Amino acid sequence: MRILLLTALLAISFGCTSTAEASGGSRIKDIVNIEGVRENMLIGYGLVVGLNGTGDKLNNAPFTKQSLTAMLERLGVNVRDQNLNTGNVAAVMVTGTLPPFGNQGSRIDVNVSTLGDAKSLQGGTLLVTPLMGADGEVYAVAQGPVAVGGYTAGGDAGSVTQNIPTAGRVPNGAIIEREQEFQLADLPTVRLALKNPDLTTARRIAATINQQYGTKVAEAENGATVRVANLPNGKSVVDMLTDIEQLEVEPDQVAKIVIDERSGVIVMGENVKISTVAVAQGNLTVRITETPQVSQPAPFSQQGSTQVVPRTNIAIDPDKEGNIAYLPAGVTLQELVSSLNALGVSPRDVITILQAIKAAGAIQAEIEVL
Repeated sequence: MRILLLTALLAISFGCTSTAEASGGSRIKDIVNIEGVRENMLIGYGLVVGLNGTGDKLNNAPFTKQSLTAMLERLGVNVRDQNLNTGNVAAVMVTGTLPPFGNQGSRIDVNVSTLGDAKSLQGGTLLVTPLMGADGEVYAVAQGPVAVGGYTAGGDAGSVTQNIPTAGRVPNGAIIEREQEFQLADLPTVRLALKNPDLTTARRIAATINQQYGTKVAEAENGATVRVANLPNGKSVVDMLTDIEQLEVEPDQVAKIVIDERSGVIVMGENVKISTVAVAQGNLTVRITETPQVSQPAPFSQQGSTQVVPRTNIAIDPDKEGNIAYLPAGVTLQELVSSLNALGVSPRDVITILQAIKAAGAIQAEIEVL
């Protein structure tokens, strides 16, 4: 089944390649990031209230009790040294992402995850939670009802849990209070960072940009960065980047095979080439079967006792005939997969075969094992 899945993925890959070639390549917008235009991670600690007895046990989560006490004191309620026994409160970590050019007053989504032993956040409401950046400054404040995609239910003899009820989301739950100090329009030079660094792709991007403006305004510094300077007369940085993003470039890719040994998934690029090599695949199966028997003494005997006598059957099933596939030099990816399919090998065996071919020096590709 997985071999068929691999073949289907390869067919989709070839189809996408043909489509990309027909359309002239990919937009620069899709293969680069603009240096300085980036998101920032935010994090905060807060409380979720309104839970139906599924919150933290205050005796097991002292941080929840301390936070609840401090919050009530700020609201004028003194409960210090009192025995709090509520199960409707949960301590949570709140995370979010500050988008580039996020304006003060705009809203962003936040994620909420429990810290203690709360069983579910279903029906809870997140209280005011400041969200800080890596510099310790508060950039947003979150509050609102928590949307949970899972649930849990059960009794004394069993329980049922669907998805993850201890994590949720507050859509548009945070308001941006501080903007990032970054002025794109004031940059004298713009640097484009390739999402997949490659020298050939970087050079093609620079050449495409220079061809667009008829002069040398872009230069590939290395395989990961293209520097754009000498802005055309009358062009602002925003106008120039808008034009550049729509240009199409044919990205180049290295020959690589990515293997996930845990799931048996194999992804191979179209540039993978194989030198002359013969592949044989054979298995030896050993079956050991235990069929214990009961041995009893004769009827009315005065001696002896019932014993369990082990019986072991061992069978060895070697392959009746070996399977050998001959792959000539310059074999393409499709021919390689077809040959492996002809052997009837499983994805696990394909992984072993590919690694063996690589060890033999007969495969011109990089193998990355996840």
